[in-house]
Amino acid sequence: MTAMTTRAPAATTRRSSQPRGLVLALLRLHRTALYFWLGLVAVAAGALLWAIGPGADAAWAEYTDLGCDGTRPNLGCDLPGPANSRYQTAVAVGTGLLRLLPLLTGAWAGGALIGRELESGTARLAWTQSVGPARWLAAKLAVPALLLLTGTLTLTLLHRLLWSSNRSPKGAMAWRAWHDDGVFEINGTIAAAQALAALALGVLVGMLLRRTLPALGVAVLAVVSLVYVLDELRPHLWPVKTVVTGLDDATAGSDSMIVETGALNASGARVPIPACTGEPTCNAKHGITHYYADYHPASHFWPLQLAETGILLAVAALAAGVAFALLRRRTGAAV
Repeated sequence: MTAMTTRAPAATTRRSSQPRGLVLALLRLHRTALYFWLGLVAVAAGALLWAIGPGADAAWAEYTDLGCDGTRPNLGCDLPGPANSRYQTAVAVGTGLLRLLPLLTGAWAGGALIGRELESGTARLAWTQSVGPARWLAAKLAVPALLLLTGTLTLTLLHRLLWSSNRSPKGAMAWRAWHDDGVFEINGTIAAAQALAALALGVLVGMLLRRTLPALGVAVLAVVSLVYVLDELRPHLWPVKTVVTGLDDATAGSDSMIVETGALNASGARVPIPACTGEPTCNAKHGITHYYADYHPASHFWPLQLAETGILLAVAALAAGVAFALLRRRTGAAV
């Protein structure tokens, strides 16, 4: 009885320490990628913080010194000065690094995280030790996902702070709009969802190909295709608003995401805008009576964000589920 009593806690301690040991082993094996990710977050966060604070102050001061904040800006306002150039560079660095994240994540997940270990046989060696296939794959997904979410959401919050700051010159100079791809994706939940989808797709591709370089290339292609398709699909993820105007009136506001524009004839049918625009009798010759525009106002930001985020998370869940099913089929492990 005494011997049995002393062994049981030891076994329990050993089992409970396995997840921690697996996480530590994963971080140690991929420490180069971990350092790269921490460095990327640090550089992007530093660039955004500088742009929020001293960068915006200097750019705005330069902008106002040129008289560009008045109602009658001069022609020199179209060309940024040195302070504005530095500000725009900092913003471009912060947003550009985050927009590269899905490609980098997919390439790393397909090539180094999964493909290399399956190609070299280290994964099968790990399965014969204390780590089962299912737990191995779960760690490969969970640990990078947690790190990606933490870093991405941090940068998203910083970018939203930059975008909402009253000191930011972006509004006065009108160089960016809320619906621009780089701004739209980073200002909400899409950037984090893209990273998770890229991770899951990379893992799935690595499981399918089991080779480092082919998995890396196919994963990048899959992520690029996903991002491109969703960029094209984005305007159609939520019902648009339609405005009909006279021939001399403007269409939707400048802060709107324009989906489609055209003309209306006397019967109310939609027709293309005539190519002869500018001729006095052009509209009458083609029977044009009004113009129309289908658009998304700024109030559609979150509905569009959440719809696209849902699609990305569904892709991530599907890819992860297929990866587990494939692992179970190959190893017979309980997943």
